[in-house]
Amino acid sequence: MARTATQSQTDENPEVQMSDAEGETERNGASSLTKMLSILDLFTPEAPVWSTSDIIEALETSRSTGYRYIKALHSAGLISAVGNGYYMLGSRIIELDLQIRRTDPLLQAASGLLNQLVDATGHSALLCMLFQNSVLCIDELRAPLSPTNLFTRGQRRPLFRGAISKVILAHLPSHRLRSIFDRRIEAITEAKLGRTWAEFRDALAQIRSDGYVKSVGEFNPGVVGIAAPIFNVDHAIIGAIGIACSQEELQDTDLHKVTISVKRAAREISQRMTTITTDLGLPPRAVG
Repeated sequence: MARTATQSQTDENPEVQMSDAEGETERNGASSLTKMLSILDLFTPEAPVWSTSDIIEALETSRSTGYRYIKALHSAGLISAVGNGYYMLGSRIIELDLQIRRTDPLLQAASGLLNQLVDATGHSALLCMLFQNSVLCIDELRAPLSPTNLFTRGQRRPLFRGAISKVILAHLPSHRLRSIFDRRIEAITEAKLGRTWAEFRDALAQIRSDGYVKSVGEFNPGVVGIAAPIFNVDHAIIGAIGIACSQEELQDTDLHKVTISVKRAAREISQRMTTITTDLGLPPRAVG
């Protein structure tokens, strides 16, 4: 029987066979790491404490593997034992959060601007970043009489609802928008961003032209949001800054002034992102 070219190459060069085996090991290792880190996603405000048995059941893995994952996370301080085989998120996360607050380029670039925005508008200010296919709040400053249940640091929201989400969505690359549209057409239609690709593309083009988004009650009834985009040194969208207030607070005479203030703050952060450097002396080409 004739031997294939691949078979001959493998026999003549055992490094090819070794490379395949190493690649398989690497993939398995990455899969195991992903599985282990998924334990952290189990802990939510609604379920902040988990038992060992419940963690293993949720992972759908063997008990020995589950115990190994739990031990590794506990040793790293990412989960903490609270007695009787129960765990909660660990103190190491608090330490990492402090480091992020002190070193994150976007937070550094926005230093002082949330205060200025609250002073200029009288409304609560929010700073958010693009995180995977969602929006993550990384800082906020509440104004007096601020509406309850506002977006706050550490919370995530989808890309299709709210001023901050929509203004970030509008500035994503076209190829990524096409992929998002194909996968999330129902959510996009529900958000009134278009029923077809052409309508969706035109709606986002209008947002880019306006330079900001205003939303009303898309998360909390009666709450108005106004947001403008933030770009990195490569002019790629990385986040947004905005204000939130009740409809009663935002009179028509205030809208123009507030919008100008929000857009000015976004431009200032984007400009700072072109000059700020990390501890390595490198310009932050991306955040998130």
